[in-house]
Amino acid sequence: MLLGYNTNGFAHHRLEDALVILADLGYQSVAITLDYHALNPFDCQLAGQLKNVKAILEKNNLHCVVETGARFLLDPRSKHQPTMVSEQADQRKIRLDFLCRAVDVATALGADAVSFWSGTPTAPGAVGLHMDRLVKGCQELCDYAGKHNVRLAFEAEPGMFIDTMDCFDELEKQIAHPQFGLTIDIGHLHCQGEEPITEQLRRHQGLLWNVHIEDMRRGIHDHLMFGEGEIDFEPVLATLDEIGYSGGIHVELSRHSHDAVNAARQALSFLQSNLGA
Repeated sequence: MLLGYNTNGFAHHRLEDALVILADLGYQSVAITLDYHALNPFDCQLAGQLKNVKAILEKNNLHCVVETGARFLLDPRSKHQPTMVSEQADQRKIRLDFLCRAVDVATALGADAVSFWSGTPTAPGAVGLHMDRLVKGCQELCDYAGKHNVRLAFEAEPGMFIDTMDCFDELEKQIAHPQFGLTIDIGHLHCQGEEPITEQLRRHQGLLWNVHIEDMRRGIHDHLMFGEGEIDFEPVLATLDEIGYSGGIHVELSRHSHDAVNAARQALSFLQSNLGA
């Protein structure tokens, strides 16, 4: 497995600087959250930025995944909107276009996967209607990703339409596409009581292409530094090793950007000490 860090935890750094810092600290992988200042897929200068970032990744032997969870990139007034479960078709198309552009970015970087989620409906509607919209969007995205040989890692997110592993299982059953896999967030599992975490990892090992990791408390969706929550990480890391997981384990501490370098250093030290336990 590859110890990694999500660049949403370096929100006040240039992306290129953040990558070099993370490599110097000893990280082996980065989860690059596309945003206004970080490989914005709508930027006319994107091609040159991709060339520079790929060169940095290669020089520093960094793997990467592409993350699509920017809060206000598509709508400056509404967090994480629009989505593939939005009421209007043109809004769903905006999200799908963004995700296809993320696949293009992943192709250019040689990324291990593109990570994404369902989003939250903003208008009432039957569960079946939202699921049909999401399945249709995911199928179109899978077809596009398949043409570029890019893997898609879907994340169940607290508070969103697909929020639990059971919901993910139902979605995956309907999509059943070889490009469609899974991002598991360790903190989310604990937050929602989807435990034991080790069993979730074993049950989903065949689809597991990306991991997010941080500490958390039961019932509170707040990404915490290791040791500030309730999770016992030693068996989690041991299970990832046991199932032969070889992808990135990306620390996700977006609210720690004000102290990014120290937070990244502390997180890496914690993970390394627990891997050696």
